[in-house]
Amino acid sequence: MGSNSSRIGDLPKNEYLKKLSGTESVSENDPFWNQLLSFSFPAPTSSTELKLLEEATISVCRSLVENNPRTGNLGALIKVFLSRTKELKLSAECQNHIFIWQTHNALFIICCLLKVFICEMSEEELQLHFTYEEKSPGSYSSDSEDLLEELLCCLMQLITDIPLLDITYEISVEAVSTMVVFLSCQLFHKEVLRQSISHKYLMRGRCLPYTSKLVKTLLYNFIRQEKPPPPGAHVFPQQSDGGGLLYGLASGVATGLWTVFTLGGVGSKAAAAPEVSSPLANQSLLLLLVLANLTDAADAPNPYRQAIMSFKNTQDSSPFPSSISHAFQINFNSLYMALCEQQTSDQATLLLYTLLHQNSNIRTYMLARTDMENLVLPILEILYHVEERNSHHVYMALIVLLILTEDDGFNRSIHEVMLKNITWYSERVLTEISLGSLLILVVIRTIQYNMTRTRDKYLHTNCLAALANMSAQFRSLHQYAAQRIISLFSLLSKKHNKVLEQATQSLRGSLSSSDVPLPDYVITFFSSRLLQAGAELSVERVLEIIKQGVVALPKDRLKKFPELKFKYVEEEQPEEFFIPYVWSLVYNSAVGLYWNPQDIQLFTMDSD
Repeated sequence: MGSNSSRIGDLPKNEYLKKLSGTESVSENDPFWNQLLSFSFPAPTSSTELKLLEEATISVCRSLVENNPRTGNLGALIKVFLSRTKELKLSAECQNHIFIWQTHNALFIICCLLKVFICEMSEEELQLHFTYEEKSPGSYSSDSEDLLEELLCCLMQLITDIPLLDITYEISVEAVSTMVVFLSCQLFHKEVLRQSISHKYLMRGRCLPYTSKLVKTLLYNFIRQEKPPPPGAHVFPQQSDGGGLLYGLASGVATGLWTVFTLGGVGSKAAAAPEVSSPLANQSLLLLLVLANLTDAADAPNPYRQAIMSFKNTQDSSPFPSSISHAFQINFNSLYMALCEQQTSDQATLLLYTLLHQNSNIRTYMLARTDMENLVLPILEILYHVEERNSHHVYMALIVLLILTEDDGFNRSIHEVMLKNITWYSERVLTEISLGSLLILVVIRTIQYNMTRTRDKYLHTNCLAALANMSAQFRSLHQYAAQRIISLFSLLSKKHNKVLEQATQSLRGSLSSSDVPLPDYVITFFSSRLLQAGAELSVERVLEIIKQGVVALPKDRLKKFPELKFKYVEEEQPEEFFIPYVWSLVYNSAVGLYWNPQDIQLFTMDSD
């Protein structure tokens, strides 16, 4: 790379990269590193260009894989980065643009190399590359330090401690992305990893004390949705050859490698993904979900999941139980508002599900809110546009509703919230409707869509469970909602009778001619009363007859049904679903990261 402007196509011939990956050892104190880290070239702005960057540098990376056990140049590069990060906070305060820019470049190269190393070799080989220190040709040091653990601790410190300013935004994004890359070992295994270097470094040792601080910072990054600094926010003089990456880095994120707003990689689904307005928030949320869904270590539970399960509101002054080791507090109101605003993305809905399901403090807080429509309406819109959403996003939205409907207070309050002009509901003009009636309409629409299109038993069961949970609290339903309930009941009754008839056909031959099925006594009782009252009855008269009949109905002939409450129960091995799902989100949504779909083992991606 170096200080001269380069094109992506020139990278395989670049003298600095060839020296980095070559057979000659480069000391960490060599002036070469300042030259290497002053690179500039036109930055990729799409997933296609990211693929080109990957292809252009793969030969350099593989040369380093081959030569690094003898040269230790990867370790030297990491040490250069580590030494620079010690001065990063002071550099941010002093507005030292050049120092921060070069430090960012060092981390960017490390991230690119780490991604290839993880893809190309086993975890045991990877650790050798990060623990090797040259003493004599071909020898290993008996007291070599573990640079991988040191790098991870440094990244955690960078994410949690460096103030977020215009000049530090890019390196903060790169630090989060590098941690995602470190955890990407899972992508190259078909089975869920239950023991890996992720467990070794992130669940014990020097990284463990950063757990709660890291989770808190990632949550606040999501909450704040900080946008990249605008072009021109901190501009360096443009080079005479037209700029390149140096000018791009200095003049804002709009032209930087870390600002690839085209989501997904080659082979991702063709539908256009929404633009990411905050790369830092997006990457932070993906990293948080990956950490939360790591499997437990053999001797300890996942500390990041523990932190997510136990954090409290900043307004809660009660002490944490002594058994909670990764506790922290966060502003619940800010978190709630961010969750309401970001439900258009799969990952935000998955975070909402995770918090509602695992953190009782969050669940209690949300159910006590008087503005639940701000959260429920985006969830209903996801279900309403079921044809445009992937199945996992629909499932998560539906499970969120099911968890909410387990609470009777929620089921009562939604009928007291009146809404006007729901523009996205197109089947009928709804000038005024309660939130409860709208929820009923959308769930019934989802059921009917599922019955005619997808025929998914899981989706069907959970939709009906949500309706059943709400049914005891139905109040003042909109006439259209009441009509749709009756229509659904009629449809389900016909299907039930058809199945019942098919199931009993084989028994009919064994019945004697004297066998007569018993009438449905409830139905017969009210039908006879209505017949006795004569024809052409008004609606008011029918209702009056039914009310009188209820009083006279013999209670001993009725069968009492207990009030049921359907609760969401997670599968016995939820990681078999959630880990591939989370990594599919990373694959499709991570900003500025590309993996060759042919290398992916965890799930199947169609390549171009």
